[in-house]
Amino acid sequence: MEYVVLGLAVIVGLANLGCFIMVLIKLFQDKGALHGILGIICSIYTFIWGWINAGRFSLQTIMIVWSVCIVLGIILNVAAQAMFQ
Repeated sequence: MEYVVLGLAVIVGLANLGCFIMVLIKLFQDKGALHGILGIICSIYTFIWGWINAGRFSLQTIMIVWSVCIVLGIILNVAAQAMFQ
């Protein structure tokens, strides 16, 4: 059971990374290199920018998936940590 939770956490983490990269690409295209680099350094900036501009760039689905992945990632990682102790 522990490894199932850990595997799900890894899958959710990869989905989280994929959403981050897709929004980051839009950030680079819209705001340029300086904001894109800031988005790489501080992913919360990319997340907030994505929600602010979700309607403008049709990012609603990606942002919802990213938000769910963040919440699921926290839950699964806490559960995995508790199971392995």
